[in-house]
Amino acid sequence: MAAVVLDSYALLAYFRGEPEGAAVVELLDKASHRDRPLHMSEVNYAEVKYMILRKDGERAWNDAAQLMSALPIEFHDAGRELADVAAGFKARFKMSLADAFAAALTRQLKGELVTGDPEFKALTGEIKVQFL
Repeated sequence: MAAVVLDSYALLAYFRGEPEGAAVVELLDKASHRDRPLHMSEVNYAEVKYMILRKDGERAWNDAAQLMSALPIEFHDAGRELADVAAGFKARFKMSLADAFAAALTRQLKGELVTGDPEFKALTGEIKVQFL
């Protein structure tokens, strides 16, 4: 089974109870039962944090942070190797830097990215993408 990588869109949909978040709930449940965590880069974590703080406030972030610590998600540092791959994606495709890190982690883990962000449609030939 390939590694499953979440971008910020997927985790935000989960925290906000959006319709796309139902698929993320399912993935988290499977990851928990199989003892195989999902994956996310620390850059995408930062994007989730700032989006919740900006749009929902500090109390919502504190609730999300507490819940996140119990979720079966392994967070990956944005080291030089990952940054190099992300920079390559950013240079070749119109996307945010955080999205480039999600794509880079997906490539590095030879996994599948779970997202609802249409920016990733351009990358379907580069990485495996599952759209919510």
